[in-house]
Amino acid sequence: MQCLRIFSVRVALALWGWCALQASAAVEAPTADGLALYQANCAACHEGKVPRAPHMITFSMLGAEAVLSAMNEGVMRAQASGLTPAERQVLASFLAGAPAEPAAPVVSCQSPLAAVADEDPAAMQGWGGDLRNRRSVAAASTGLTTDNVGALSLKWVFAFPGALRARSQPLVHDDVVFVGSQSGEVYALDLETGCAHWTYSAGAEVRSSLSIGTLPGRENPVVFMGDFSATVHAVDALTGSLVWRSPIGDHPDATITGSLKVHEGKLFVPLSSSEWATAADPGYACCTFQGGVVALDAVSGNLIWRSHVIDTPAAETGQTNPHGAPRKGPAGAPVWNSPTIDAARGVLYVGTGEAYTSPAADTSDAVLAFSLATGERQWSKQLLGGDAWNMACFIGEAANCPEEDGPDLDIGASTILWSDADRDYLLVGQKSGDVYALDPDNGGAVIWHNKVGRGGFSGGVHWGMSANQQSLFVPIADTTFTGRFKGEVFPGVHALDPASGARQWYTPSPGDCEGKPAPECDRGMSAPATSTEDLVFAGSFDGNLNVYDGRSGEMLWQFDTFGRFQSVSGEMAQGGSIEADGPVLYKGHVLVNSGYQFGGRMPGNALMVFAVPAGADLALETTHD
Repeated sequence: MQCLRIFSVRVALALWGWCALQASAAVEAPTADGLALYQANCAACHEGKVPRAPHMITFSMLGAEAVLSAMNEGVMRAQASGLTPAERQVLASFLAGAPAEPAAPVVSCQSPLAAVADEDPAAMQGWGGDLRNRRSVAAASTGLTTDNVGALSLKWVFAFPGALRARSQPLVHDDVVFVGSQSGEVYALDLETGCAHWTYSAGAEVRSSLSIGTLPGRENPVVFMGDFSATVHAVDALTGSLVWRSPIGDHPDATITGSLKVHEGKLFVPLSSSEWATAADPGYACCTFQGGVVALDAVSGNLIWRSHVIDTPAAETGQTNPHGAPRKGPAGAPVWNSPTIDAARGVLYVGTGEAYTSPAADTSDAVLAFSLATGERQWSKQLLGGDAWNMACFIGEAANCPEEDGPDLDIGASTILWSDADRDYLLVGQKSGDVYALDPDNGGAVIWHNKVGRGGFSGGVHWGMSANQQSLFVPIADTTFTGRFKGEVFPGVHALDPASGARQWYTPSPGDCEGKPAPECDRGMSAPATSTEDLVFAGSFDGNLNVYDGRSGEMLWQFDTFGRFQSVSGEMAQGGSIEADGPVLYKGHVLVNSGYQFGGRMPGNALMVFAVPAGADLALETTHD
């Protein structure tokens, strides 16, 4: 397993030994709740308060087997002596982000799909809703208005088997919900009942949203997805059978996090990596990943072009780290987000992450434009220089931590191409809390800039904004793992004028953490927002899904997704933090994932589907046969 080399067990678990399991001997009533065990025994040290204790975020990179071995016969044996074998297993599984219990089977539909329409005008097209990544849907397509949104109620819940996080934003097309999972299974669920028409196994976690399109010579539409092993899959939307699969990684740690885009017979795929975490191993020669975007032929999966974010291949610098491993570079600048397609100019735009090595590459924390036809870079606009960081900076050893040591303020959110009567704007949100409008005709020159959040490891702006014709909606997290970031915080939703950047309104996140675990529960809003002409939908770390009046910021509806819910399969689904993907709107329905066991957030495995009840005033104007 690729992730197991992120830390050498020798180093990572020895560092873990600096912090005893604080209350292991005092646990009198055994519990099977991994979160409760972590809170009682580990959190005091592993939330950043003890410098040499690895942060909780690192354990998901180790693997359950290594963590359990450390508690049973390794450096944590004495500290774990107060836990029962069963509790150790549960705790190890929780820390590694893997479920402790066997996955329950899904409920299959009684009747197979009869057909899947080639087009669906009511559907959001992939992660960003359209090629421009506006994440805004016409109210006439959703049927949701300020008058009826308060009537939304929970319709059904799907429990992702074998999962502690729900990260793949669902794609709804022709009343079918296509969604990936932590276990690597991809499901085609019936929108009405939640039963599974088919299941496809990708073989690795599918974190991104799926996209759909038609191919010449094929009777049925095809769904496309990328997985954690940097492999792209094309699957028949009607049957779930494989059309083709194409590995596209050119680095051992390459992965696909951002959703691919389908345009004119091509797939445009962003490449990120887990090398930011691999670098925590002091014996690792850091670092060599260069970020990138790949174009594939949608019919065959064959490579059309590949472009790197960092042009110069990484090489040895002639230096070594304190453990004798060679230092390499330049490296980093992953592309976490879904590309934005500018068909008129023939380019795509992506935002990049931090550098992994010092000095930071000038294409890190930047917006880049590439030719759709050739992949040639057209321009690059760096918005934060000198940001070099990797996981080694989180641990006491820090052998591979770059001199600049962050602050790790990526452009993780997709850019938004927005237009008014006068011009086009490229809207950009950054983890620093800064929001920009760039000029796509002038090399990305800044048109306006507004800092609306303090920023931090989880944002500022983390995963995405939304823009209708009147407003740019900016979710702000302003939370941090380590206390590094100081100053006033502004978690919640900010509405800005897209043409000027002026604030229209700000509604603070109410925060709903009473009775929920801390610090996993947080009022920050990291997940992307989704809007109509009149409504804004946004979720938060505390598990709440909120709906706002888009013109005033007034909260119109709220639902707490944290807790246990009966699923369509009969077992209980666990809701937790809403983190990496946003609400999906479709024909009177709202779909959202709940649960994110990573980075110290509240775990869960729930896909929740809400709907306006039958008989409510649902004004749908866009339909199809």
